[in-house]
Amino acid sequence: QVQLVESGGGLVQPGGSLRLSCAASGSIFRFYTMGWYRQAPGKERELVAAITSVGGSTNYADSVKGRFTISRDNAKNTVYLQMNSLKPEDTAVYYCNVKTVGVDLWGQGTQVTVSS
Repeated sequence: QVQLVESGGGLVQPGGSLRLSCAASGSIFRFYTMGWYRQAPGKERELVAAITSVGGSTNYADSVKGRFTISRDNAKNTVYLQMNSLKPEDTAVYYCNVKTVGVDLWGQGTQVTVSS
């Protein structure tokens, strides 16, 4: 059974950076999309960024383009989210997600707080 373990959240000042990591343990699928979603208080969960396992195609929310970068290490079954120039509106719980045919897995979430 695949489990997702996230790390890297925390408190950072506006303009700062954080890197989130999500490691998938257990049997992993060959063809999948890994992504990061976030949910702020009182708001719906939204896609932040996603990357495919084959080809490395990426997709970003407009609000993070140019500031966030998603990358993957297939050998380690790990996806990263480098977040630069963070803004207070980036404050949310960030969730890792893996999607493939018939599968939709979520991590436990990691809090990111951007505040001075």
